[in-house]
Amino acid sequence: MLSFVARRLVWMVFVMLGMTLIVFVVTHFIPADPAQLAAGPGADASIVRAIRERYGLDRPLPEQYLMFVKGLLRGDFGRSILTGRPVINDIKERFPATLELALLSTFVSLVLGVFLGVLSALLKGRIGDHIIRVFSILWVSMPAFWLALMLQIVFYGNLDWLPFGGRTGMEMPSPPRVTGMYTVDSVLAMRFDILSDVLLHLVLPVVALGLRGMAELARMTRSSMLEVLQEDYIRTAQSKGLAQARVLAFHALKNASLPIITLFGIQFGWNLGGAVLIEAIFQWPGMGRYAVHSIQTVDFQAVMGVAMVISGLYVLVNLLVDILYKFADPRIRYQRSAST
Repeated sequence: MLSFVARRLVWMVFVMLGMTLIVFVVTHFIPADPAQLAAGPGADASIVRAIRERYGLDRPLPEQYLMFVKGLLRGDFGRSILTGRPVINDIKERFPATLELALLSTFVSLVLGVFLGVLSALLKGRIGDHIIRVFSILWVSMPAFWLALMLQIVFYGNLDWLPFGGRTGMEMPSPPRVTGMYTVDSVLAMRFDILSDVLLHLVLPVVALGLRGMAELARMTRSSMLEVLQEDYIRTAQSKGLAQARVLAFHALKNASLPIITLFGIQFGWNLGGAVLIEAIFQWPGMGRYAVHSIQTVDFQAVMGVAMVISGLYVLVNLLVDILYKFADPRIRYQRSAST
């Protein structure tokens, strides 16, 4: 296991190096001048030139790329043209909001998706199975941004049950910052009034972001459970008189968990990076909304910084998923051979 993790960490270095090149090239293909946009319309040419010199935009692209990579090695993502602050500081300030939304969305997707998948497998061919499958296909087909807008129209505009967006109401103070995640910080500060308000503001974005993942997990769980329930060791466990719940939890679901773990990792990575539109719609002050503003202002450094953070987290999540395989199935052996 240790040698496997070490090899994967080495490969992560090469993957991230490749990502730096892709992110840099794609970002600089944007047909706009960030210095001109930062200076404003009608700005004097000397001001635009000074901005280019300050941010190194007047240098050749290969030199800019080397500066970008050297900065990453030092933990320096450059300075944002939009905010005038170091990009790493902007990301640190906004990352907890994105992480909180991604964690809750993924958790809700996992719990409900696995439950519905197991239930659908147990009800195979019955009306309950058909209902779950139909709604799973429907939810998978829904674009997340369209669902977010519909949720706002119904639950805020028509029913006025839930808030429109943001992390808290305007009259509610933010909890004392410890982790940056309002749910955790509210509990630590024993401010349950803030916690209830935070949870209300989380309902719509969590549903909009997590519903598709829940549907995909339900379909994957159903398929995997149906395959496992046909195995001989399941019939043996049932013939021994074990309780149905014990057979499902310790025999069937455990052996069906590998594809579920894979999809869980993919969903968490997608929720971290795919929350851009959701954060913009719900005015959620996370990395996604920051990325949208950065793209609109052609803030190269900020866009590249967000892309690199999300890429790094996605690669790290894949590594954690591979490690979880070992705990889910002890028969898995990580060897040096490429064939394994």
